[in-house]
Formats: sequence, C-alpha cells, structure tokens
Amino acid sequence: MKTTKWALVGVCVLLTSCSTVSNLFTRNPSATAVLAPTKGNSVSGTVNFTQKGAVVLVEAKITGLPANGTHGFHIHEKGNCSAADASSAGAHFNPSGDKHGGPVGAVRHGGDLGNLRADANGYAHASIQVMGITLGTDANSIIGRAVIVHGGPDDLKSQPAGNSGPRVACGLISKNPDKFF
Repeated sequence: MKTTKWALVGVCVLLTSCSTVSNLFTRNPSATAVLAPTKGNSVSGTVNFTQKGAVVLVEAKITGLPANGTHGFHIHEKGNCSAADASSAGAHFNPSGDKHGGPVGAVRHGGDLGNLRADANGYAHASIQVMGITLGTDANSIIGRAVIVHGGPDDLKSQPAGNSGPRVACGLISKNPDKFF
C-alpha cells in the first residue's frame, strides 16, 4: 500500500514536471516594426506583435505626434517605406477583401488597427488584440508588410481606408528569432 501511494505521488510529480518543461518549449511567434518618420515629420516608435493562438497582440509606443491628437494606425500590404511619403507601402493589408472598419469590427481589413491617441507630450501607447492576421507564412501573415501611422484620425467607416490623412511614420514588420525560454 505504501509503495503504491509513493508511486502515485512520483507519477504526479513527473507529470507536473513534464507539463512545466513542455511549457518552456511552447513559443509565441513575435515580430517588431521600428517606425521612422516620413519626410517633414518627426514621428517614430516601435510596434511589437505577438501571436497567441488565433489572436495577435499589438503593442505600440509612438513619439513625436501632435499633442492630444488622434491618428489612424494600419498595417499596409507592402513592406516598403522607401518613398518620402511612404506611399510605397501600398494600400491597407486586406487578405479577405473586406470593407474598411475598426480593429474589432465584424467587417474589417486585416490591417485595420484603429486609432492611436497621443497625450499632451505627443506620446501614444496602444495595446490591442487583433483577429484575422498571423505571424506565420499563410496569406494572413503580416511578416514583411509595413505599419503606418497617419496624420489624422481614422473615421473607421470611409472606404477604402478611413480617411486618416497623410502617412507620418512607416516601419517594416520583421519576424523576431524564435525564443523557447
């Protein structure tokens, strides 16, 4: 009886340990975009993306925006920020061919991230969860695309892109090396 009891305790400890070790090797793919200003602007920052199941967590930290302003925030189809106005990034990323909308709307582009709100110092921080995009190799992947911050607010309804004004910052979305710890 004592042996069986200790054997069961040993099995429980082993299973718990295996589960913990397994969790160490579960990875959440991630990517980063470093934003640079377009010509005549001073907006910069970093946008981090982390895949967690069917959701991508988007965390942005942006500086140099006009104080207390609202600014459209989108993923664009091309990973090209070479044009002075970032027009080289193309249109919004829209793998599903849907109409423009907000980041949590039922109808939206994959690239619709909504708006950033700058504080009195021109700093914006956002943390949003987005469905319909991935950090993989499929058609919904945002790897190799661009993130754009616009000069004005996205009205979340005008087609095809929300009427959010000129592009004031652009950054290429690059996959981070996989980390297992």
